[in-house]
Amino acid sequence: MQSFKTHCAPLLIGSLPIDNHDRAMELILQSTPQIPLWPQLPCYKEEGMVQQFIPGMPGLDVCDDTLFVNGEGEDFDADFLAFYEDYLMATEGGGSLDDSRFCLTTETAKGFFAFLKHTEKIKDSLTGLKAQTTGPFTFATGVVDQNNKAIFYNEQLRDAAIKLLSLKAKWQIRKMKEICPQAIMIFDEPAMAGFGSSAFITITLDDIKACFGEVFDAVHEEGATAGVHVCANTEWSVLFDAGADLISFDAYSYFDKFILYPDHLKRFFHEGGILASGIVPTTPEFIDQEDGDSLTTKWIEQAAELEKIGIPMEQILEQTLITPSCGTGSVSLAYAEKVMNLVKEVSSNIREKYNLC
Repeated sequence: MQSFKTHCAPLLIGSLPIDNHDRAMELILQSTPQIPLWPQLPCYKEEGMVQQFIPGMPGLDVCDDTLFVNGEGEDFDADFLAFYEDYLMATEGGGSLDDSRFCLTTETAKGFFAFLKHTEKIKDSLTGLKAQTTGPFTFATGVVDQNNKAIFYNEQLRDAAIKLLSLKAKWQIRKMKEICPQAIMIFDEPAMAGFGSSAFITITLDDIKACFGEVFDAVHEEGATAGVHVCANTEWSVLFDAGADLISFDAYSYFDKFILYPDHLKRFFHEGGILASGIVPTTPEFIDQEDGDSLTTKWIEQAAELEKIGIPMEQILEQTLITPSCGTGSVSLAYAEKVMNLVKEVSSNIREKYNLC
């Protein structure tokens, strides 16, 4: 595993309810100065989970302002071939990812470039940098073809999607490593909450593991930490078995489901895995109910449950991050700022209590 000692440092999830990327970075650095991340601002349509990472996909077309992959377009075969030529050039031919179809641009990812600008100024004080990419399952089940069918069910298009995301992750990592050697790449996977439901009944465990295996391998090739974030419950064994270095989950609402995998958790911690504990809620009614002390107590109680299944407290403290349960892009700015402050406060409380500072 590509892991490091995190000592319950604070970390955020990408989305924020604000329309200014520089201001977003200022807020991020105030609450998570050790391991900042780049902001995604959903008030801009081009920063949606699919829209932000779909540029470069072969066969890309638009109808009624909706992007899709047109496998029947007259230029599809040529574009599909060009995609794989570009991929091979980037992975085996020594070609640069810069200015390729695999890099992010200011048109869809202004937050990433603001992130590089702001973190370059404080690089000597950083523990690490975190970026995020839409995960392969969420992306390939969210993008459809000309028949409105998810491209996940087309093996060729699924393969192209995974390779697109893998190289977009690699490009981000390379840019982060110019500033800080410790880079974290998180694949956001909200659709994994539906895995096993009737909507995805024909998708197998092996299909999912293969998707994650390829994107995780791409991250590891760059010497970075590969993680996955799921904001609800899922079949957690899939992510453990796929080889994630870091698992980010909603500890506030789903810890009781998460701890039902004791053997996986023990192996995960033993091998150096990092648990990003989403102990700070992002739903307004729960935000209103909690404060730093109550959430610190809740986290300590959960840590005790992890101890009971055989994970030493020393490991829990060394291999945990304190995060929100999800992004804050859908709440008010006032709530988002409260969440960010709570993340920082809970982390500080834990680090002070256990002498981690």
